[in-house]
Amino acid sequence: MAHALKVWPLLTGTIRYEKTVSTRGRGHGTFINAPILAYLIETSNGRILYDAGCDYRKLVDPALCARYFDPMRPQVEPPQMHEGQRIPSYLACLGLRPSDIDLVFIGHLHFDHAGGLCDLPGCEVHVQADELAAARTGADGGVFTDEWANADQWRIKTGEYPVAPGVHAIASPGHTAGHMSLFIELQKREGPGKSGPVVLCGDAADLSENLEEEIAPGYCWQNDDALALASIRKLKALARREDAELWPNHDMDFFRRLPSFPEWRG
Repeated sequence: MAHALKVWPLLTGTIRYEKTVSTRGRGHGTFINAPILAYLIETSNGRILYDAGCDYRKLVDPALCARYFDPMRPQVEPPQMHEGQRIPSYLACLGLRPSDIDLVFIGHLHFDHAGGLCDLPGCEVHVQADELAAARTGADGGVFTDEWANADQWRIKTGEYPVAPGVHAIASPGHTAGHMSLFIELQKREGPGKSGPVVLCGDAADLSENLEEEIAPGYCWQNDDALALASIRKLKALARREDAELWPNHDMDFFRRLPSFPEWRG
């Protein structure tokens, strides 16, 4: 069986928002500070980046920041991000350049996942056809038009598929129309440094609470919370079947238990 070799969780910034953004019908009036994560995955057949974080330029330019993020206030505040949290900065710490990334897998097109593609010119990008079709409607306020302007150069995918040895694309729609998670077959090891398969949930599950209590995300494409819940249950069933860990995407307490860069899971 093919296995992935290493996974680096990358903190690409933080974002403060009303908790009900993550937990449908819960958390009104309560604000949380959430990590914005990407993941660098090393396989026997090259390197994959799952998500790319925000477009740094939109955060450091006051006019751009106001244009893109003021409409989200007060429920969502502009992300906080520094230069060292851009993907190229993390790669440089490992002696790598953007050209050393073989594939960028975008779980969904929201600004905190696809914005950083501007720092990765020339990289092969995978995105789902349903995700791109929904973006083109202009109906999702979390998608910024300029961030998918180069979509004609991307690899547009449909459904689930093997991304690389030990890495599998898993359909998990609901939060967005074409949301995708990743199943990573890390080598199972017991004892100190215990390791094993991992499911990167993406925003199918922002918080551990979404998984443990089967709570849909606050935002669901076309308000289809049933589809979002079906994806949560699908990911949980996959984890049980494969004895895998589920990694929620915006849970600060969970993130703090993950390896701290430049450490990795593998």
